[in-house]
Amino acid sequence: MQLPTYDDVVAAAARIAGHAHRTPVLRSATADARWGAQFFFKCENFQRMGAFKFRGAFNALSHAQAVALSARLLGMPALIVMPQDAPAAKLAATRGYGAEMVLYDRFTEDREALTLRLAAERGMTLIPPYDHPDVIAGQGTAAKELFEETGPLDCLYVCTGGGGLTSGSALAARALAPQCKVYGVEPEAGNDGQQSLRAGRIVHIPVPQTIADGAQTQHLGEYTFGIIRRDVDDILTVSDAQLVEAMRFFAERMKMVVEPTGCLAFAGACTDAAAIKGARVGVIVSGGNVDLARYADLLVGR
Repeated sequence: MQLPTYDDVVAAAARIAGHAHRTPVLRSATADARWGAQFFFKCENFQRMGAFKFRGAFNALSHAQAVALSARLLGMPALIVMPQDAPAAKLAATRGYGAEMVLYDRFTEDREALTLRLAAERGMTLIPPYDHPDVIAGQGTAAKELFEETGPLDCLYVCTGGGGLTSGSALAARALAPQCKVYGVEPEAGNDGQQSLRAGRIVHIPVPQTIADGAQTQHLGEYTFGIIRRDVDDILTVSDAQLVEAMRFFAERMKMVVEPTGCLAFAGACTDAAAIKGARVGVIVSGGNVDLARYADLLVGR
């Protein structure tokens, strides 16, 4: 197995140019003052279809609504396998982009087995949602853009589910800011990546119960773990309550709608006070796809 490299990230950046948005890097004087750091927020919640996933999807035709939009742009048919309890906004967007959808129960059905069977039955090419070199390279373009805009950073925090964004970001960090510490951040209930990093092997867990639906993965991939084990300094965890606090900060102070999964990196940075004190801190805000009713309930504590 040959792991992707930063050269693949560079190639992906050229491939998605003109298709993916070059999302803004925002600052917050309030965050800087409160935590004694300089924060640089790479806002992928403003990306096409509202999340970083479009980058990897366009580079390799991956992920849910992102692959649906990418397939439409490229004139290709797409069948998307999604959990039936995914946020209604994500389901509606995927349908709106014209992809065929198959829903499954993430707690009782095996997604990998289901997708393999469907691909075989229909003669389609299966591209995993995160454990694919082209997906990883595409996701790494977000961090590449961040470093190009900010220059070297002392630390970078990235949400971790299956590890595609984390591993791609690590490739960019090691090439553009070798001294930068890279931290993945998972929900406490779904710390398979943290366990894997500690054990030196991929650890599988039951489907985690967390509001961070984009991080309800059960294990890292072979490619993503290979890069994370080599290039990521640590994987941290945060509680759902800390995610809600981060959502509230983004809404009140930065006027941004950010989904729970998209808050993982910032919540992780805020709990890592010693590491960020006086530091230049990169935070990848991974997405903003959340049902508004659910979003409101979380913000007011219902």
